[in-house]
Amino acid sequence: MKNSVVELLAQDLSHHGQVYCPHPKADMKIWNNHPRVYLNVSRKGEATCPYCGTVYRLKAGEHLAPAH
Repeated sequence: MKNSVVELLAQDLSHHGQVYCPHPKADMKIWNNHPRVYLNVSRKGEATCPYCGTVYRLKAGEHLAPAH
């Protein structure tokens, strides 16, 4: 299974710097969903879902607010 990469804007993250998977931007089919998991993108600028391997990456040039 090839891992897909989803580019995120800073506004796509929660105020804690997290995103959830499956996310609407990942364009996953309903029959192929797994339990929702929250991933911290703020630490390294990206995070990988442990269920499906989708990589959520902050788009180049995007900056997080200091609260992240």
